[in-house]
Amino acid sequence: MQAHSGRMFQTRTQNPALAATLICIASAFIAATTLFAKALGSDAFGPALHPLQISHGRYVFAFLGLVMVAGVVRPKFDAPHWGLHVIRTTFGWAGVTLMFASVAYIPLADATAISFLNPVFAMMLAIPLLGERVGPIRWGAAIIALIGAAILLRPTPASFQIAALLPLGAAVLLGFELIIIKKLSGKQNPLQVLLTNNTVGAIISSFAVIPFWITPTLAQWGLLALIGTFMALAQACFVNALARADASFVAPFSYGTLLFATLYDLIFYDIFPDAITCLGAGIIIAGAVLLALREAQLRRA
Repeated sequence: MQAHSGRMFQTRTQNPALAATLICIASAFIAATTLFAKALGSDAFGPALHPLQISHGRYVFAFLGLVMVAGVVRPKFDAPHWGLHVIRTTFGWAGVTLMFASVAYIPLADATAISFLNPVFAMMLAIPLLGERVGPIRWGAAIIALIGAAILLRPTPASFQIAALLPLGAAVLLGFELIIIKKLSGKQNPLQVLLTNNTVGAIISSFAVIPFWITPTLAQWGLLALIGTFMALAQACFVNALARADASFVAPFSYGTLLFATLYDLIFYDIFPDAITCLGAGIIIAGAVLLALREAQLRRA
């Protein structure tokens, strides 16, 4: 890499406090994208947009933002592994679309908490796809998180909402994406990975949205632009945080997304999490954090 290229993505001096701050900022951005998706999926700013159109805006505007960053940073790019990038982005795009669809029907906190199962599904998928061996501690962590999800799904005839299966499906698809990310890890500079991901996502979503396209209002265009911009900023914050602290340190801070989602629900929709949401979300986070810590321990070993 050239000396001046991609400086925002180079390894930096370890600074855990700054890394934690960056992850918290990223969490606020990510929760905001689901808030905007919830608004776009309603008639608050014009005719409700289809989730495929919302995810299209997410990728197109993130792509435009990253192109501008690349124009300033001017990094040196290598030949990308297009096959892996297309597979990774397809799973990611599908997962994001399901997530955006879910928040139109269920509280942001519930959808966010259920989506935190993606590393659990990635662990399970790594067994047949990557040949990994999973020990009792990781299985225990996965079971804990799945129990939390079962609570959040409220599996009784009186309280079950089929829409709650949407973020569960998103978590499975994003788990597949994590498997591909593992294969890509360390092979290319992070800015190139982000730009390639969003380029492929913009192409895929542009074709998928055609049957569902309606012309957004000016306010909806603004929210779509914010979704893409905030997602690109969140990705940049994550990359920079990981350059300043170990993944095992920053991972727990990413669950701040749930706190921001809960806060946004309360401020904008007057929805306060009930006891079931708090219990289920707490159990999911406990299992996910345990899994992250065990993964970090195994990497060090």
